[in-house]
This record gives sequence, C-alpha cells and structure tokens, in this order.
Amino acid sequence: MVRKLITSLFPIVTLNIILGTALFAQTPIIPAPPIIGAKSYLIIDATPNYEVGSLEPNLKLPPASITKLMTAYVTFQAIKNNQISLNDLVTISEKAWRMEGSRMFIEVGKKVSVEDLLMGMIVQSGNDASIALAEHVASSEFLFVDLMNQSAAQLNMTSTSFQNATGLPDQDHYSTAYDLSLLAKAIINEFPDYYKWYSTKEFTYNNITQKNRNALLWRDPSVDGIKTGSTNEAGYCLISSAERNGMRLISVVMGTATPKARINGSQAMLNYGFRFFETKKVFAAVEEIIKTKTWKTESESLSLGLSNDLKLTLPRGSFDNLDIDNNVPMQIIGPINKGQTIGEVSVKLGERTLAVAPLVALDNNPNGTLWQQLRDTIQLWFE
Repeated sequence: MVRKLITSLFPIVTLNIILGTALFAQTPIIPAPPIIGAKSYLIIDATPNYEVGSLEPNLKLPPASITKLMTAYVTFQAIKNNQISLNDLVTISEKAWRMEGSRMFIEVGKKVSVEDLLMGMIVQSGNDASIALAEHVASSEFLFVDLMNQSAAQLNMTSTSFQNATGLPDQDHYSTAYDLSLLAKAIINEFPDYYKWYSTKEFTYNNITQKNRNALLWRDPSVDGIKTGSTNEAGYCLISSAERNGMRLISVVMGTATPKARINGSQAMLNYGFRFFETKKVFAAVEEIIKTKTWKTESESLSLGLSNDLKLTLPRGSFDNLDIDNNVPMQIIGPINKGQTIGEVSVKLGERTLAVAPLVALDNNPNGTLWQQLRDTIQLWFE
C-alpha cells in the first residue's frame, strides 16, 4: 500500500511514512506485522509519527474504558489552566457513587482529592472516579462530554465521538485506533509528569487495593502505560506504550476476544516494532549542516541548520543509505537575522524523499562596512 509522507516542524520535525515496496527497495526485507486476532490495530513510533504496522486503523469501534484517556486529558488540561488543582476536594455525588462497572469504591457525600480520583481512574479504571472528575471539572458529565469532544477536535481525532466520561456502551460513542494513538501521544508528550501514573501497578483507596489491568507492566519492563478497556460490545482493548534505547512505540489494539489476546497481541506488536525498526536523529537542532557564502555582510559566510531536531524511523539497516540534499540560493545578500529561513534540506532514500525541512541561519550576520558592501556590489555585477 502506498501511503503519504507528511512533514511538520513543531514541536519537532516529524513525518508520516508508511511502508511501500518502492520506498524500501534499497533496505533490508522485513516481515509483515504479526496476526493478533484484533478487529483493528495500529503501532506507531511516537516521536516521528512513523506507522510501523496497521489493520483497519480508521475503523470506528467502541473504545470502552480507553475513553478514560480523554477524561484524564481534559482533567490534565484543567489543572494546567489553573481551573482546578490536584489538591481540590471533590464531594462525591450519588450519580458517581452509583456508577456500574469497574469502581474505586468512593462513597456518596465523602470528599476525595482530585489526585486520588485520577489514580482511581488511571490505575483502577474507576467509572465512579471518572464521573466525579467530570462533575468537578465541568459541573456535570453532560458539559464535560462537550469538553471531551472539543479536545478531540483539537487533536484532529476526526473519527471520534464521545457520549460519556466512562466508556460505557452507547451507539454514538466510538473512536478509531488512529484517533486513539493521537490521544495517547498527546498525553505522553504534553503531560509527562502525569503520564508516569500510568505505570503504577496498584493503588489502594478505602482500604481496597486494586491492580492495574495492564498486565504488560509486569511482563515487559520497557512498558510504562497506558490503558485497557473491555465491554461486551468493544471486546478487549489495550493501548500500550514502551520505550527502548530512546525509541518510543505506541500500540493500539482493539476488539480482541480475550484479555490474554489483547496482552499477547500488544506484546507481539511492540516486539515487532523494536526488532525491525529503529529511530535515529538525523540532525540535531542548531547543528551546522552547511556553511554558505553571503554578500554585503559583516562575515562572508553563514552557518545554516534546523530549528528543531529531525528524527526518522526506518527499517533497521536503512540509515546508511540516506542521501542529504541542501538547496540554498546562489546569492545570499545581507543583513541576515538568526532564525531566518535561507533554504531547505531534504533527506532521501533512493528516489524517495522522506523529509524536507527549512534551513535557517544559526547566527545574526548584519550589514558589513560601507567598503564591504561596495566591494560586494561590484563583485555581484560580474557574478
């Protein structure tokens, strides 16, 4: 399948590359992703947005308790914006107390801190905690759901619709493996301090200790999150994330038949990604890539580089075959400001362009003296 290459520069130069025969004609042969018995799955490198493998990643499916990732994301945003704090005491409503399904066993009328509610939702997957947080952030679950859908739109989760804060079944409550990967990546990148909670193996509240349902936390030391989900309608789902040797993968597995299948399938996807692919930094931010001549400036040369790191994920053994092309104007006339775009650099593998990024001035280069400007003006006539 031919897929698109997309390059972005904020917050880090990123690209979406998906395997194609022509693209990797000069690279080692790798096997297809494992068959894991899921309705849909997607595995990506979280930093350069590289898709390692997928099956129906845009299929709309019920996300079950994976929904609670968005409940957490909206709550994290409210904390970041100083609308609430981790130390706030939330009075538990009867609605929260009566919630069916998985619970952290909060009691009606009692006061519970936002931090404890987050731990109860993240580790214990408490539906009661989810409702309590929704009511505290937005005064009602109904209004909170509106915030969830607004956040989904901001994250470009275009095939997602939330109807509640828990993930309980609703025909209009759905998402996709692709959209959920965007949400997981946002939590990891935007809230690293809170993301650490997703690696917590157990949490005790009200003298009741419950273990995290993500069994990969015990099986694979590189796994540090992120969330399970299961209902009769959704089957068994798991978003997992792991980091090995500076490479972070996110695996989204939806619609397996058993808890064992979602764990084994997720482990297989992570192992596949780490075994056959690697992430490397091609250029570091503000690293000199090329030095070029300038005219009418204080210095006769200028160092060019990138504003942000440029990372690529490729099949192992491919990086030695990369070609770097620098495209800069033949005549660069000052003054030059630091950060000013001068040209562009492209990274190619064979005939295919993998990334294109602006080359920027790494330093200021002001106008030269009157003599320098006059001399260069005369030389430019002959150029």
